[in-house]
Amino acid sequence: MNELALLLASTIASGTPLALAALGLLINERAGVINLGAEGLMLVAAISGFACAVETHSPTLGLLAGALAAAALSGALGAMVIWLNTDQYASGLAVSLFGAGLSAFVGVGYTQESLGSHVRSGVPGLSELPFVGPALFTQHPLAYAAVALTLLETWFFWRMKAGLVVRAIGASPEAAQALGYRVRWIRLAAMVTGGGIVGLAGAYVSIVATPLWVEGMIAGKGWIALALTTFATWRPRRALFGAYLFGGVTVLQLNLQGRGVNVPIELLSALPYLCTIAVLVVISRSPQFIADNRPAALGKPFYPGI
Repeated sequence: MNELALLLASTIASGTPLALAALGLLINERAGVINLGAEGLMLVAAISGFACAVETHSPTLGLLAGALAAAALSGALGAMVIWLNTDQYASGLAVSLFGAGLSAFVGVGYTQESLGSHVRSGVPGLSELPFVGPALFTQHPLAYAAVALTLLETWFFWRMKAGLVVRAIGASPEAAQALGYRVRWIRLAAMVTGGGIVGLAGAYVSIVATPLWVEGMIAGKGWIALALTTFATWRPRRALFGAYLFGGVTVLQLNLQGRGVNVPIELLSALPYLCTIAVLVVISRSPQFIADNRPAALGKPFYPGI
C-alpha cells in the first residue's frame, strides 16, 4: 500500500511540470498563436531560475525569475509573430533552438552547483493521513497550483467575459477587431502570460524536481506539453489529466528500470515519447472532432484592416 502511495505521489510530481507547461501553451493557443518554442522557454527558465536560486539562496525567487525570463522570451516571440507576421512555426522553432543554446552557454558556470535535496513539508494535518497523506498531500505547492490553475482557466475561458474574448480572438480575430477589441495587444498579453506559466514549469524542473543544472535537462517536456494541448482538445481539465497520464508513464519506466526488468533501457527511456505518438495517432483518426474544438485561427497570421 505504501508503495502504491509513493507511486501516485511520484506520478503527480512528474506530471506537474507537464501540466503547467500545457496550461501555459493552452492560453497561447486559445488566443490563436501556436508556440513551438516551449522547449526553449523551459530551458531558459530552468537555468534562470536555478542561477537565481543559487545566488539568492531562495527557491521562491528562483521560480519567479524563471517565470519572468520565459515570459520575456515569449513576449519577444509574440512581438515577432503578431506585429511582424513572421511564420509562427518557424519562429517558434527558432526560439526553441535559441533557448537550448542560450541555456547551455549560461549554464556552464552552474554545472557543479546544487540546491540540495528538496524537503516536502506537505499539507499540515493531511500529510499524516493513511495512504492519501503520502499519496496526495506531500507535494510542492506548485503541484496544487497546477490543479488550481486548471480550475481557474476553465472558469476564465467559459464563464468570464475576458476569457470569452480571448476565445473569440482565437476563432476569428477579424470579427473581434470589428467589435472593437485590440486583437494584437490581447494576443501579446496571452503570449506573455502563457510564457510565464511555461517558465514556472521549467524552473520547477531545475529547482524542485531535480535541484541541479544539467544541459538539456528539460529532455523533451516542452514538446510533450505541446502535444498535450492537442490531446486535451484545448480543454484545461483534459490537459491536467493528460499530464498525469504521461507523468505516470515516466514514473513507470523509471520503476521498471530500477527493478531490472529485462527490457532494453533504450525502449524504456523512449516509452513516454512513444505514448505521445500513439495518443496523437489515435486522436488524429477523428479530424472532425479536433476541428470542432481547435481555435479556428490557430497559427494563422492576422492583418488588421484587411
